[in-house]
Amino acid sequence: MSERPSILPTENAFEDFKKQCLATENWLNKYDNNGMQVWIEVPENRGNNSPKVHKIKCKMTIKDVSAATMYDVIHDGQYRKNWDPNMLESYDIARLSDNADVGYYSWSCPKPIKNRDVVTLRSWRVMGDEYIIINFSVKHPKYPPQGHLVRAVSLLTGYFIKPTGLNSCTFIYLSQADPKGSLPKWVVNKASQVLAPRVMKCVHKAGQNYPAWKQQNSPDLKPWLYPEKSNLPMMDPAELSIQRADSLQNVDESSKKDALESEDSS
Repeated sequence: MSERPSILPTENAFEDFKKQCLATENWLNKYDNNGMQVWIEVPENRGNNSPKVHKIKCKMTIKDVSAATMYDVIHDGQYRKNWDPNMLESYDIARLSDNADVGYYSWSCPKPIKNRDVVTLRSWRVMGDEYIIINFSVKHPKYPPQGHLVRAVSLLTGYFIKPTGLNSCTFIYLSQADPKGSLPKWVVNKASQVLAPRVMKCVHKAGQNYPAWKQQNSPDLKPWLYPEKSNLPMMDPAELSIQRADSLQNVDESSKKDALESEDSS
């Protein structure tokens, strides 16, 4: 009997993610202002098989923060509390390998929509001068969906960061995520296009402030660069399975779409 293939991303997964980050064909520009652009993928016509939730890509030209610093900002869970205005709770659960872990994240949504959470497998690579982080939703036996939160699904989310100078970089965020519930998909897609630039601005500011903060907060602790310094327990990746969106219960929020529409106009 053959072994089940590992859930951990392969080199090909990182290469494919990079290609998507740099691709322009089949991507439609929805926002372009002040060094920031937002695109949505326009899939080739597959009829009823076309995904209902857009793949979204944000590119930011950063002129005052290094690629290495932005990479640290995305990894540093302790620092996230300082810059992420939507975060309710976030923590790492376990290590899966030197460059992969599993973690939990929950965030607030515009009222009266229910707040969301995810359990994701995150993996990362430094390839030459390029930094890549990707994550996708998994089922963890000890972290099932909770009643007061809607379990969302990251099909693929990640970052591609490349230096353009000693203290400048290109920063790309790509995501295809299903927030679940029964909000109309057009509302989800519209909101993601509006909210993405706001989040990117927060991340940029976080990068500007990170070196000074890190100097005061465990400056030598960067387990994403030095895995031997990690204090997380090890976990066998075989205990995890990919979280499929269709296996989660839909929560009826169809009467609550006005909250996202007003968010769009703000």
